[in-house]
Amino acid sequence: MAFSSLTPIFNPPSSIICKCKASIDTRDHALDAAYIRRAALLADKSAGFTSPTLTSAASSPPPSGDVAGEGYLYAQGTTPPKCRPSTLPANAPAAPPLTSTWNPGGIKRVVIGMRHPLHHLRGNAVRALRSQGLRVDLLGEDLTSKLIEDAQKECLLVNAPLICRAASRVPFSVLKYAMTLDGKIAASSGHASWISSKQSRNLVFELRGRSDAVIVGGNTVRRDNPRLTARHGGGHMPMRIVMTQTLNLPEEANLWDMSEVSTIVVTQRGARRSFQKVLASKGVEVVEFDMLNPRDVMEYFHDRGYLSILWECGGTLAASAISSGVIHKVFAFVAPKIIGGKNAPSPVGDLGMVEMSQAINLIDVCYEQVGPDMLISGFLQPLPDMHHIFYKTWDPYGALSNFSPHPIQVPDENGDYVTWMSVEHYYQAHKFVGVDDTSAQECVEMIKSAKSPEEAARIGRSMQRETTRSDLSISFKYHANDISTHGLSFSVRSDWDNIKIDVMYWALKGKFSMYPHLNAMLLSTAGSVLVEASPQDLFWGGGREGEGLNYLGRLLMKLRSEFLGESSSSSEAPSLTV
Repeated sequence: MAFSSLTPIFNPPSSIICKCKASIDTRDHALDAAYIRRAALLADKSAGFTSPTLTSAASSPPPSGDVAGEGYLYAQGTTPPKCRPSTLPANAPAAPPLTSTWNPGGIKRVVIGMRHPLHHLRGNAVRALRSQGLRVDLLGEDLTSKLIEDAQKECLLVNAPLICRAASRVPFSVLKYAMTLDGKIAASSGHASWISSKQSRNLVFELRGRSDAVIVGGNTVRRDNPRLTARHGGGHMPMRIVMTQTLNLPEEANLWDMSEVSTIVVTQRGARRSFQKVLASKGVEVVEFDMLNPRDVMEYFHDRGYLSILWECGGTLAASAISSGVIHKVFAFVAPKIIGGKNAPSPVGDLGMVEMSQAINLIDVCYEQVGPDMLISGFLQPLPDMHHIFYKTWDPYGALSNFSPHPIQVPDENGDYVTWMSVEHYYQAHKFVGVDDTSAQECVEMIKSAKSPEEAARIGRSMQRETTRSDLSISFKYHANDISTHGLSFSVRSDWDNIKIDVMYWALKGKFSMYPHLNAMLLSTAGSVLVEASPQDLFWGGGREGEGLNYLGRLLMKLRSEFLGESSSSSEAPSLTV
């Protein structure tokens, strides 16, 4: 069944159009999710080239389901191919150069996998596309499922560097090492060529090509004399960074060869001034720090615009970086070899942990066989959450709940403003507003005078349960928390199922229009999906496993878009689909 345009009881300027289906057809959502995953895969091809912006891509399916065209932002300053599909799934909001190439004459709908993680850019692409008359949908805002969650995760992973950089104010940092089966990164003598296989080393070249810079410590320079190039990876050449306290480095090293790519040495202020001049004469940039530590170094390179850094250092520097909280992800290549040795180095030095319960557990662990080696990867820190979950009013975002104790003023059918103790008071009472029965009016007044939102909900739900029983006539007498039935006839308004979304919307709008601090809280969630985590209410809430419709979250996101000015300029109000 479908709802026509609904008018709230107090005749507001405009109304929500709500459409309801008896059962949700998830086929379109499944297709959206599939094409978003394809777009994320395309976007990943530009890793290392688009820094420090999003990796953006689009896959263009026509009604037949085949792909009409694909494109991605290859590098900063480049232009992707033009597309003329009817629907355009994109892994993330594109920058203006990309949106400008999408021909609005061919595109009717754009599906976005995630909003831009940078607040000052968030919403710009959405507004630009909507200004061209396009319908823009954000994957997961109207329906959740395992397929959609997987597609959203792909978008997060492909843009993890920018998301983490925006949240932590340091570049996205990956610690890479290769070790033997007994946990050694070299023999006792220091010899380490080669622990991993050629296939693994080729993959390391690819990792370098996806990074803005590769960082090593002074010990690695002295022992291994590395080049740190991406010569076989097919990517760009990352900057090379050496981090050393003493600047006790050899005068001749592969890293001082500037013919392919530059090198930066970061060191303690005042260290070996004469050697600094030697490095400068070779074209090596030297940066001094008052107190050299991984956190300050990463904040410095963040300010220089670096997006992602690959750490290929030894155990001492790796331990310092982990302790400083700058490492986000680990790639560990484990070779099926045993070298032994009491003094053979391990990939991570002393972290100060003395019990196994203190060990750091990786998140989202992946296992991949690379030649004879096993690659184990995972996050040391969770990706910044793009969801804001609320339920109880004391939760961090509990003020978003319809149960929050914030009185609202909403006009009645005569245009007179009436005060309600909470959104829930208003919502429950309007189950019985307009029913031509004195008992129903008494119920409205009882709910209105309830001492708490929870009490108002108990009264409204109890009366609704009673009045929906067939051929049951009731009246009530209310004392404290006790509701007893007697024998008078009234019922929930006949159009309640059709207008309850509208009723909740206008109550929420009144609340977030009245309180500036609540409005600011709502706007602070821009870019994230709002989920009301009720485990029982599968209409207003998201359910235990995401099976709920999450209508409260969806209404809040609609209001957020309106407050942010992201709503379509169309004169027809956007619809919410159940």
